[in-house]
Amino acid sequence: MRPLRVLTLSAVVAATLLAGCSSGTSPSTDQAASPAAASSVHAARPDGKAALASAVDTFLNGYFEHYPVFAAGAGKHEFDGKLPDYSAEGLQADATWLHAQRDKFAAFPDDQLDAQGRFQRDYVLAVIDGQLFWLEDSGAPYRNPTFYTGDLSPSMYLTRPYAPLAQRMAAFVTYQEALPRALAQVKANLKLPLPASYIDVGVNSFAGFASFFKTDVPGIFAEVKDDALQARFKASNAAAIKASQDLADWLKAQKPHATQDFALGAEKFSKMLHATERVDLPLAQLKAIGESDLARNLAALKSACAQFAPGKSLTDCVAKESADKPTGGAVEGARAQLASLRQFIVDKDLATIPGTEQARAEEAPPFNRWNFAYIEIPGPYENNLPSVYYIAPPDPAWSKADQAAYVPGKASLLFVSAHEVWPGHFLQFLHANRAHWKFGQLFVGYAFAEGWAHYAEEMMFDAGVAGGTPETHIGQLTNALLRDVRFLSAIGLHTGGMSIAQSEQMFREQAFQDPGNARQQAARGTYDPAYLNYTLGKLMIMQLRQDWIAAHPGPNALKAFHDQFLSYGGPPIPLVRQQMLGGPMQAKLWTTDQPASAPATATSR
Repeated sequence: MRPLRVLTLSAVVAATLLAGCSSGTSPSTDQAASPAAASSVHAARPDGKAALASAVDTFLNGYFEHYPVFAAGAGKHEFDGKLPDYSAEGLQADATWLHAQRDKFAAFPDDQLDAQGRFQRDYVLAVIDGQLFWLEDSGAPYRNPTFYTGDLSPSMYLTRPYAPLAQRMAAFVTYQEALPRALAQVKANLKLPLPASYIDVGVNSFAGFASFFKTDVPGIFAEVKDDALQARFKASNAAAIKASQDLADWLKAQKPHATQDFALGAEKFSKMLHATERVDLPLAQLKAIGESDLARNLAALKSACAQFAPGKSLTDCVAKESADKPTGGAVEGARAQLASLRQFIVDKDLATIPGTEQARAEEAPPFNRWNFAYIEIPGPYENNLPSVYYIAPPDPAWSKADQAAYVPGKASLLFVSAHEVWPGHFLQFLHANRAHWKFGQLFVGYAFAEGWAHYAEEMMFDAGVAGGTPETHIGQLTNALLRDVRFLSAIGLHTGGMSIAQSEQMFREQAFQDPGNARQQAARGTYDPAYLNYTLGKLMIMQLRQDWIAAHPGPNALKAFHDQFLSYGGPPIPLVRQQMLGGPMQAKLWTTDQPASAPATATSR
């Protein structure tokens, strides 16, 4: 799943490293990342450089004011405890400000900017366009509880040791005091009737908040010896519990009137792809590419199963892999995997690890268990803080069999850990947090982050992780098939009349998911239509790798590609392609009729 700083409904995704390269050439890694090279290019048009830099600074300051949770999460702790104004007037003020900012950046003409300046301008425009899509075109503020739940998460104050506990408690109390008003605004915004899956995710999230505030939070702050602060905490905690549970109960009461009216429709879905990822490919072409990748991975699964479980069906083969559970459960199993994954990257020289930071694995809190795993990574204004890889336990309301099936096998979990930590999200954010342009540190795109993390899974298997055994391959492929079915479900649910039941069946039959995961994934597709970005981003990266290595061959080409790709922070991948290869900005996806070049460190099979 996307890490905390990658937002799809409450903030669009975009980022870049200062890249001093011409859009018409294929720069070296040093040229793309060197601040000195960037300064020499900037000097060509000092007026354009200064005006653009000033506009970006103004944008960031305004963004922090409009989105204070984003600011606090990035490490701007003067915004601690503040929540956005979710009223209709507040949302309109956000939109008005974004449109004014868009007009300002669109007014920078090409002839007043160097190549780097045009890149930065286009990046900021992509951020604004994506934000406006979710705010205005998608209808999410008035239908979709997940538009708000990311902002409302208190996890930062409880799990990130950025300050002494008493200081974080004060920030959390301020947050709790603001929460009832924010939740009242959320309730006022939601226009009935709502889709059933939206109600379910809202009930689970807000009831999860209430449970967490009641059961877990008091113990976290019990040691703080400040009577006045403890009194404020007690009062605000009771109010937050009541407001959260009341909203969950109100949503639950709407279930008899729920609809299945969740589809964006083809026009809005296509607009989403362009606004958020700069992808303009026809939906029919995208669907065909997704079906081709699904077929590729199913064929590979059949081959691996012929060795791992000869004579068994694919379902039984996957069940055999899943039955080999991690010792101590998923969290303990993931903890045991992280060190070996990092060492494998070092031993195979797959990518630069720019720092000594580590990530730890923990159980996900009750309010954020709608997906199996995610990672929270401190923002670029923080220093020397841990990242946390969260894993959700099974829903206790499920049957014992479904709960047991929800815990993945060791091989499958290995690639979840690769996705979230090494060399997936965590490594990518180690690079992003070192971008020379602050804007590039702050915004990372959905397709860039999830595409990279998903690409990393297949790349690690190709490089021979865990011996490249058939069982290991099955673990990688079940993760790939899950993302292929997400890709096709997103298109089907929102543009093709697919029902949630049909999506769930596809997850069961073609991604071999257990019943609990299949239900979660099908429902997620309704309120997270952009979850096709895992496969979409991966296939754009695979094609870019093939094209870039063809132009830059050599024994270290794979590492050089990875380092340069990661140096940009996280822009729309078509914009990265333009920077790395030159030519126009375009979305180009790898397909099975264009075999990907084998990684330089791949083992033969």
